[in-house]
Amino acid sequence: MNHDTSKLERLLTHGYFAVTAEVGPPQGASAAGIRHHAELLKDVSDGQNLTDNQTAIVRLSSIAAAVHVLAAGGEPIIQMTCRDRNRIAIQSDLLGAHSLGIKNLLCLTGDHQSFGNHPSARNVFDLDSIQLVKMVQDMHEPGAFQCGDAIAEEHRPRFFVGAAENPFAEPFAFRVRRLAKKVAAGARFIQTQAIFDVPKFARWMEMVRDAGLDEKVYIMGGICPAKSFGALRYMSTVPGMAVPEDLLARMKGVEKKKQKDEGVQIAVETIQALQETRGVAGVHVMAIMWEEIVPRIVEEAGLLPRPAA
Repeated sequence: MNHDTSKLERLLTHGYFAVTAEVGPPQGASAAGIRHHAELLKDVSDGQNLTDNQTAIVRLSSIAAAVHVLAAGGEPIIQMTCRDRNRIAIQSDLLGAHSLGIKNLLCLTGDHQSFGNHPSARNVFDLDSIQLVKMVQDMHEPGAFQCGDAIAEEHRPRFFVGAAENPFAEPFAFRVRRLAKKVAAGARFIQTQAIFDVPKFARWMEMVRDAGLDEKVYIMGGICPAKSFGALRYMSTVPGMAVPEDLLARMKGVEKKKQKDEGVQIAVETIQALQETRGVAGVHVMAIMWEEIVPRIVEEAGLLPRPAA
């Protein structure tokens, strides 16, 4: 295997069903939580996403968090949004990230600042996520900054570039066309919105296969375990989320003290369904504020031990 590439890229390229997990950097300068979660997740996942001021709330930088994950023996995937930086700052941060040994990147437009704790902050949105993917690709090949200035071959950053996609947002038919644009821009892997409506996701994947996109990009289905009926009901109100009524009824019908176990079971069943879905290359587990549950979910889904790279 080529060890100039990332572990995640090598596993996906060789046909393994990959597992990534999400880590939210803290609202403070301590690295203890990041190190703890890196130790917890490094042997049960093939990459650990470090979010970039998720929901527009100020947090430890994803690049700094990734350095702590590397030090703990993990495989960081930094997220980078277009909300807070212009193209100059983004390219500078990417050069810095690559120089620190970071090899995986997820490109996002970013939540609007009105959702966060600085709603009066001025946003940037100099680029959108598709333009960001293209800019990152161009920095490696042909090797140029966004302005056209050349980057010497030995100094070009090379990332395994990913993007996000929501298979459930309306208009539904447009989602595959948007995915195609990200793939054309240079996205190599896709992490999706959390999947609860498996039949609707299966219809989206059918459209993906019809467009031939499953042959061009690695699609990783999003898994978000719910701790309770209340948590699942809240997720059903989030724009772009699809939570079927029968799933809500199933969780509501379980006594409160057993709802966490039911949430785990739903997550495991969803992973198993995705393993049977042609064109799905892996799963991305987003256990928000519940990272400790990830090892159990991965084990019960039959995905341990993880392959070596």
